[in-house]
Amino acid sequence: MILPKIRDPRFVTIRRGGTLTDSDHHLLALWAAACAEHVLHLFEAARPGDPRPRQAIEHARAWVRGEVRMMQARAAGGHAMGAARDLRGAARHAAYAAGQAGAVAHVAAHELGAAAYAIKAVRAAAPEGESEAAGRRECQWQRDRLPQEIRELVLDDQRCRNDICWSVFDC
Repeated sequence: MILPKIRDPRFVTIRRGGTLTDSDHHLLALWAAACAEHVLHLFEAARPGDPRPRQAIEHARAWVRGEVRMMQARAAGGHAMGAARDLRGAARHAAYAAGQAGAVAHVAAHELGAAAYAIKAVRAAAPEGESEAAGRRECQWQRDRLPQEIRELVLDDQRCRNDICWSVFDC
């Protein structure tokens, strides 16, 4: 699990006693979906007939638009993680990235899970000797897509949770 033992109130919505606004929660979900979608091809190359990871990403975006409820997005995320169970390497990490993106609707702090698993997927898919460089490029790609409104929040979260996220955010 890549969530902290103590929940960071910055990732808890205001109505639940934290400081996260709904608009920032939505931005986190959209960014997580973008991170997962960027590596989705790694899963789909291995399992072209399995729609679960793509559906999780679509559900995350549909939740932001108000088209599905939080529990539907969360369930889609769980199904994407189920698609990863019997896989290894890049395909497995890509499915987990999609699952984490779907779970952001339920727990905003899953945003970092989508990003971290996407980096792990790229590292696993890289040719021998190039995984670290590929991971750094993916990390930078993700950071380049951070909306300004949540940029400092996510970058600080990466600093705080880098150790429990396999140190993938050293870019």
